[in-house]
Amino acid sequence: MALVLNANNEWMDLYNEKLVTADEAVKIVKSGDWVQYGEFVMQPRELDAALARRVNELKDVKIRGVTITMVPEIVKVDPNREHFCLNDWHFSGFSRALQGKNLCNYIPLTYHEAKRLVLDHNDIDVAFVLVTPMDKNGFFNLGTSNSITSYVIQKAKKIILEVNNSVPVCLGGNSESVHISQVDYVVESQNNTGLLNLPELPISDTDRKIAEVVMEEMEDRCCIQLGIGAMPNAIGAMIAESDLKDLGVHTEMLVDSFVDMYYAGRISGKYKALDRGKMVYTFAMGTDKLYNFMDNNPICASYPVHYTNDPFVIAQNDKVFAINNAIEVDLYGQVASESSGFRHISGTGGQFDFIFGSFRSKGGKGFICLSSTRTTPDGKVESRIRPTLSPGTIITVPRSINYYVATEYGIALMKGRTTWQRAEELINIAHPDLRDDLIKEADKMKIWVKSNKLEA
Repeated sequence: MALVLNANNEWMDLYNEKLVTADEAVKIVKSGDWVQYGEFVMQPRELDAALARRVNELKDVKIRGVTITMVPEIVKVDPNREHFCLNDWHFSGFSRALQGKNLCNYIPLTYHEAKRLVLDHNDIDVAFVLVTPMDKNGFFNLGTSNSITSYVIQKAKKIILEVNNSVPVCLGGNSESVHISQVDYVVESQNNTGLLNLPELPISDTDRKIAEVVMEEMEDRCCIQLGIGAMPNAIGAMIAESDLKDLGVHTEMLVDSFVDMYYAGRISGKYKALDRGKMVYTFAMGTDKLYNFMDNNPICASYPVHYTNDPFVIAQNDKVFAINNAIEVDLYGQVASESSGFRHISGTGGQFDFIFGSFRSKGGKGFICLSSTRTTPDGKVESRIRPTLSPGTIITVPRSINYYVATEYGIALMKGRTTWQRAEELINIAHPDLRDDLIKEADKMKIWVKSNKLEA
């Protein structure tokens, strides 16, 4: 570990005092403890495996993670949840599958409130934090996930670092590092496994059509936030191939398409009011292309989430364009992005934060994007613009906050619209074959003016 060897003697001595094996480190975990795992692709692997080896010694150990990106070993060794209880702040595909087996629970979170939530309302007995090797000043970088990790470090009674050479050094911003004096144990990874690379999501023709609709709204000098998924990726690819100029970046999640936009000359950030010239984010997930781009790159600025996702911080940049996916939207304009009925799929994340912040931004626009239909397992085609949300469905963005909704058939403005105007705008962008049924339902709900005429 070259960076560790460059540390001065004072910090190196302290490092060596705290250096233990993973099996030794996890001995501090007791039955009944709350244990916080690292976030997103910074999930600790060797500490997780070591804790799993203690399965028969422990009871009621509660684990928190953020977007579990692999099935933890503690779940594999405890399939009946007798020893470990896994919880996730934002569901991934793995969390979703585990929840279906009653092996994981969701923690509701408005992302920009995470600092107070962690510091005032969460117990953290032990934190497992994946980091880079220590630098000459005694600091370990938090890598691709700033997010809530700095709050976890403040709150945890005991902190164990898992050092991995594959983690990129992601510059701040602020709160992107932890010092050797702040931690209890250091564990050096034996495998230095590379960070998870997300698979490339196939972009459908519908995704491209929605992206084309949104691209018609894009402007030079706008400040972009992209959510996760094929459709935001399609927009990123189109931006890279466009002639847009001097775009800024203030996002919660940094993804590969930002690298493409930057190298295509679309991103300069020189017209941002805050963090001029910087690509601001709180966590990153993508491929090695992204992680290599981020490593020691001063164009990127890592911040904790109470900064990146604060709607009042977001709004200080002009022309914030927030682009996010959804599962369903009802005729009142309520957005569901977390569940379909009782089936939990994702989490609130920063969608609420950025839709709210984009409206407060001068010239800003917040887009909720979804395909007009979905096909059920039995082959039935259903509208994703619905009269009312499916029973049990969680509302992510209230109708009063929702701004624009985009499908492959166009864009509907929600702000300042009556209930009948919302219904009309949304039916106009629903699938043409399903509009009549929506009109009938809107009439039953008393939110439809029969004299209204839909666009041809």
